[in-house]
Amino acid sequence: MTSDSIDIINALALLTNFLIIPALSYGSQLALGALAVTLVYSVLRFANFAQGDSMAFGTMLVILLTWFMISQGWTISGIPTALLAIPIAIIGTAIYLLSMDRLVYKYYRKTKAKAITIVMASIGVMFITNGLVRFIFGPRPKVFADGERFIFSVREFKAFTGLEQGIALKTSQFLTITIAILLVAFVFYFLQKTKTGKAMRAYSDNKELALLSGINPDKVVTVTWLLVASLTTIAGALYGLDKGYTPQQYHLLLLPIFASVIVGGIGSPIGAIVGAFLVSFSEVFLTYAYKKFLIYLLPVSMHPNSLLQFIGTEYKYAITFVILVIVLLIKPTGIFKGKVLVDE
Repeated sequence: MTSDSIDIINALALLTNFLIIPALSYGSQLALGALAVTLVYSVLRFANFAQGDSMAFGTMLVILLTWFMISQGWTISGIPTALLAIPIAIIGTAIYLLSMDRLVYKYYRKTKAKAITIVMASIGVMFITNGLVRFIFGPRPKVFADGERFIFSVREFKAFTGLEQGIALKTSQFLTITIAILLVAFVFYFLQKTKTGKAMRAYSDNKELALLSGINPDKVVTVTWLLVASLTTIAGALYGLDKGYTPQQYHLLLLPIFASVIVGGIGSPIGAIVGAFLVSFSEVFLTYAYKKFLIYLLPVSMHPNSLLQFIGTEYKYAITFVILVIVLLIKPTGIFKGKVLVDE
């Protein structure tokens, strides 16, 4: 193999390690959060601004349970204990979300309030949830990852391939991508094939006709929140395992999650997933420094001196905001022709 070919392979390994794998992992986390927002909007008819802080709440429960399990020795070698804590945390998150529904959203549904009114109520729930998490947990970062950190490390990859550049796959990244695929497949199967899922779709398409058909609205609402609690807790836990946990970090996730939903098409589950990966790849690709990548591909005389970074990582949310504005200006319904964010 020629040196030029090896340089190209090294360049591709560099991109895979620092761009493709992180973008896939981050996109999977955003996709689960965006899917939760889409379910709430499609079935309950409001934009849930409390999604990011609900993820923080669910992850807080996962962390507390993880710490307790580790202290009791309830662990499995090589597997993050957080995975064992997630099912119990989902129950806690579901109880919290259903309580908020009964205390706040149910009243507005009964009075047939305008969508903008329920949106404002969800903003109130957002601040309540954020304050509750900060009161219990505080604002400082929390660490809860244990077990094996890597499926394979850069050193192991280099030793196996003989390349100068290596690829590492963190356990959190592997779990994020794998669990996201399985969970999304389950949600689509549930909505398309099960009786309850078909009832949810009917309720979403035409509420009045669904009620006349004998569909129980309370059951639809409850199942929706149970699905949302599952997606929210799992997305939050996977994000925390991958990137660490602070309440403010999850609060800021609201922007890329909503951007994913709007870019893909509001109310479209497929659109939410596609939008999530568009946002994640845009953020990662535009904040990466391409200097080393181009050094492998260009002759010595053309090697760049600067980092060749489109925008600093501290401005990654600005990228999301710009994408959101462009889509709203050019195609407000999104890629898959969703609905307007607030109607009536």
